[in-house]
Amino acid sequence: MAKPRRKKPMKSPNGKKISILNMNSLLVQAAKKPITNNRKKATIRVLDSGRNSKKSSKAQAAPEAIQTESTAKKIEISLNLASLVELERDPDLVRPKGAAAFLAIGDALLAADKLKAEALEIHIDVEDSLLEPLISGLEVALYRFRSVSVRDWSIRVFHKKKSLSSSALETLSVRGQSINLARHLVNLPPNRLYPESFVQLAKENFKGAKNLKIEVWDERRLEKEGMGLHLGVGQGSKFPPRLLILSYRPRASDRRAPVALVGKGITFDSGGLDLKPSSGMRLMKKDMGGSAAVMGIMNWAVKSGLDYPLDAYLALAENSVSENSFRPSDVLRSRNGLEVEIHNTDAEGRLVLADAMDVAVTAKIKPRCLIDLATLTGAIKVGLGAKVAGLFSNNQELRDQLVLAARASGDWAWPMPLVQAYAGSMKSNYADLVNSVDGFGGAITAALFLEKFSAGIPWAHLDIYAWKDSAEGCFLESGGSGQGVLLLTEWLTQLVD
Repeated sequence: MAKPRRKKPMKSPNGKKISILNMNSLLVQAAKKPITNNRKKATIRVLDSGRNSKKSSKAQAAPEAIQTESTAKKIEISLNLASLVELERDPDLVRPKGAAAFLAIGDALLAADKLKAEALEIHIDVEDSLLEPLISGLEVALYRFRSVSVRDWSIRVFHKKKSLSSSALETLSVRGQSINLARHLVNLPPNRLYPESFVQLAKENFKGAKNLKIEVWDERRLEKEGMGLHLGVGQGSKFPPRLLILSYRPRASDRRAPVALVGKGITFDSGGLDLKPSSGMRLMKKDMGGSAAVMGIMNWAVKSGLDYPLDAYLALAENSVSENSFRPSDVLRSRNGLEVEIHNTDAEGRLVLADAMDVAVTAKIKPRCLIDLATLTGAIKVGLGAKVAGLFSNNQELRDQLVLAARASGDWAWPMPLVQAYAGSMKSNYADLVNSVDGFGGAITAALFLEKFSAGIPWAHLDIYAWKDSAEGCFLESGGSGQGVLLLTEWLTQLVD
């Protein structure tokens, strides 16, 4: 197979290389810039003052959460967390105050942006537990793919009248940085981000991390390991597939059973020979959103010093069309020995995940549980829309924990059934099973396929969208969303606590 030509690094309009090294805290960078008298300054005050204790009539409207006052000399913006209006009625979708604050801080920055502020003083007067989500929300709100920061702002942040140092902002913004890392990876164009370059960016991002080990399986190692599903998906592309393994150990001799995370990493999905229509292919650079989220989670673990071991498996490939592409009716052999008849080449994500999951469950130290993240099916978006992940699991305790973490983080996930009666539709006369079936329930049958590679270990599958179709809250531009990062960092925090 011909070796792919190395691409020149992409550059932003200001000539800087767009790289993961530039994805350190944007808030810290802004905090180091001087505030001069000639810069138009806005003061943002974040408070959590309760409403009047007297019962108000139904005719009275709740005060607006964002209040602005602008004169020629000053801009004053107030964000009152007590005035945020909750639209959801289902208790599993009602965001707690921290999750709501994470999103709402973006509205305050947007107000400052509209008033053309160039420097910001942000005064936060809320309880300590709300500080981290607010700072992470600020970090997320500062991200722009092309220019990195909205207005090249100078920013100072105060908590209860005390200025927050760069080191404090760095610590408090780690979750926001990790979401932005996942967003940035999804936003990168597929001619720049392919399996080999993804690996290089991971090495660059984790350079110097003493508690993280990186292992890369190239196409020769994949073949040696018998990973016929992964190889089959990637064989039509000039960019060969890779399995990227990240092992995080907070202690040098940590023998605790790790949490295993598996991410779908299809850097572009044409659909293969079962070619997607143009409308369905337009955003398929985001088909590595699961691996991007796993990268974000591992970044958070390393930078926050999570006291629990993690193993991550990023199944990277490009599903392209060429004379080498795998075909409908091909039979591919998986690493665990099951033979899979290809019913549809556009059901490729479950194939690379299946082989990677088998690597995870047969590791020297067996994982305590396995969680995969994948932009797997359009069917889940039909059922739940773009904002809610589908959650499938073979273990009730793990499922319940993830539902609670989704509720606490505001990164929504909805429990879905693994209907075993549907498994019969995956039977094949020529192999052990087919990779997809026609008809309804596509998200369920995709999850049932993956379950066959979980080896009975507690397993959960998050079927995600990984994309914001429009700006929302602290996500001030459309594009990669980092879906799953908030949910699983919250779950891991609860696991350790």
